[in-house]
Amino acid sequence: MAITLAEEIMLLSLDDESGAPEQRHAAGWAVAGGILLELVLAGRATVEGKHLKLIDRTPTGERLLDDRMALIDAWLRSRERRRVTEWLTKDQGKAANAAVEGLCARGVVVEQQHRTLGLFPTRRYPEADSAPERELRQRLQAVVLDGAAPDERTAGLIALIHAAKLHRLAFPNVPHKQVADRMAGIAAGQWAAESVRTAIRDMQAAMAVFAVAAATAAS
Repeated sequence: MAITLAEEIMLLSLDDESGAPEQRHAAGWAVAGGILLELVLAGRATVEGKHLKLIDRTPTGERLLDDRMALIDAWLRSRERRRVTEWLTKDQGKAANAAVEGLCARGVVVEQQHRTLGLFPTRRYPEADSAPERELRQRLQAVVLDGAAPDERTAGLIALIHAAKLHRLAFPNVPHKQVADRMAGIAAGQWAAESVRTAIRDMQAAMAVFAVAAATAAS
C-alpha cells in the first residue's frame, strides 16, 4: 500500500533536516483523523450521526490501519455507542507515534536519539528518502495552487490539513489566505461519502474544544 494519509501528515510536520516535529498537538489530531478516514475509505469503518462504528474487521494489510482497527474494536466493545470525537481525543497522541514508526519502517525517515541540555532524551526523525515528501508536496500544489481536481484521498488529506490549521506546514512560503480559502472549498465539496465528511466535521469540533481548553490552561 502507498504511504497512508496519517503518515503523509506526519511527514509534513517533521523538519526535513533536524527531524524535529512542528505543531505537534495539531498534527496529532490530524494524524488520528487521517487513520480514521483511511478506515472509512477502505470500507472498514463508518460514522453514523456522530458515532463511530466498525462495519468490516477484515485486515487491510497495512499495519498502521490494522493496529488502530483492533484498538477501535476493543474500545467500542466497552460501550455500545461511542462518538468520533471521543476516539480522536483518546488517540491523537499515540497515533502520531505510530505514524512515525510507519515512516521509519518504510525508510522515509530515520530515528535519532538526542539529549536536551545533555539530560533529557528526545527523538528526532530526519528524512532519509526525500521522494515521498516531494511527491506529496507536488500533489498538494497541483490541487491547491494550480486548481487541479483532487482525487478522493487527496481531498481528504487537504480537509484534514485545513481542519488542523496546518496550512503553514503544507505551504510554508504561500500566504495563509491564498491556501486557506481553496482548502476550505475542497473540504466542503462533494468529494467523499457523507460518513467521511461527518468524520471531518466531528474532528473539527473536537479540535475546537481542545483549542479552547489549551488557551484556558495557558491563561
